[in-house]
Amino acid sequence: MLRLTSPHNQLLTDDEIRNTLSVLEGQFTNQRVLVLIPDHTRSLPLPFLFRALVDVLRSARQLDFMVALGTHPPLGEASLNQLVGITSEEQTTTFKHVGLLNHAWDTSSALTSLGMIEQDEIKQIAGKNWHPSLPTEVDIRINKAALEYDHIIILGPTFPHEVVGFSGGAKYLFPGISGADMINATHWLGALAGVVGTIGIKDTPVREMIHAATSRLKTPLTLIALVVEGHGLSGLFVGDHLSAWNEAADLSAQCHIRWCKKPFQRVLSCAPKMYDELWTGAKAMYKLEPAVAIGGEVIIYAPHLDVVSHVHGKYIYEVGYHILPYLLNDWERFKNYPLGVLAHSTHVRGSGVMENGVEKPNVRVTLASKISAEDCARLNLGYLDPAKINIDEWKDKEDEGILYVPKAGEILYRLKS
Repeated sequence: MLRLTSPHNQLLTDDEIRNTLSVLEGQFTNQRVLVLIPDHTRSLPLPFLFRALVDVLRSARQLDFMVALGTHPPLGEASLNQLVGITSEEQTTTFKHVGLLNHAWDTSSALTSLGMIEQDEIKQIAGKNWHPSLPTEVDIRINKAALEYDHIIILGPTFPHEVVGFSGGAKYLFPGISGADMINATHWLGALAGVVGTIGIKDTPVREMIHAATSRLKTPLTLIALVVEGHGLSGLFVGDHLSAWNEAADLSAQCHIRWCKKPFQRVLSCAPKMYDELWTGAKAMYKLEPAVAIGGEVIIYAPHLDVVSHVHGKYIYEVGYHILPYLLNDWERFKNYPLGVLAHSTHVRGSGVMENGVEKPNVRVTLASKISAEDCARLNLGYLDPAKINIDEWKDKEDEGILYVPKAGEILYRLKS
């Protein structure tokens, strides 16, 4: 286990990062190595890290990088090249020996099973969050590639996360390169626990389920866990997936959680362009809800965004965005929808209660994007014309209970109380 952290308010240098990664040099000679990486919806200096890893792993017999997409849309050749920072010419010359692959969560022939998580284990893992809406068993299906290599390296950042507590680590296996069963089960378990009761918490039932599934995988794993600040790294941990992730999560808790003295009444939460659908852009809600007063409002400001979900949009429009009790109170109506979609629905709408059959969310969620007012109404979200928002009017008003977040989605806001 190697750890490297930067002094306060500083970032690791390129040489420090290369020297730390060099511990892997020669360890995989003549082996087939698969490196799992995130897509464009995660912040990290991936082009630099890609080149550094390719150099360090040059003695491998086969070296491939797979984007751990979960259910995110696959990337085309040009997008894959852009993701890792190489040109099409470099792909056919300097990096011709390196494969760039997409995970395919919904292609049965691309998956294999590691066995089942049975109901008794699901109940034990879920604990107080167990509910009969959870599956009675979960097929641990994973991309076949995970069994076809001699070693898997996971390369990814760790941030507070709405479903699992903190992202990174074995999450790049489940749901990163897993099938629908694990994706749906983990996300629904996270929904039952609730965003506020999950996000920024290290030990969660979803993390336990992910580690239980990972224990069935026999391919050796190495984790390169990153803590990202701005455009660089403040932490780099290389080792087994449990130890490296554990330390990265501890550092992420220090770097990525902003503790607020009092709740905010209104938040302008700006979703960056790397979130090109509401499926990911909704992080602008998840990371703010814990610091918003009951009855307050989060405005997801995303003037570039025109899609709810490339993959799941049809279902989301049919279900809409609702608090968890709303769905559970009418379970016969919703039970046949993918649990991952229902989980997303509750995560976006946030916490709340049902009173006399009426849905009462704790926070009003308003979308300011290219998605029309009519569609927002169908989705059970508020609408605001992004052209009518003057960002300057939101700045420097925290004492008035108004918060402006210029790049939302990674920093978690919580109340000190």
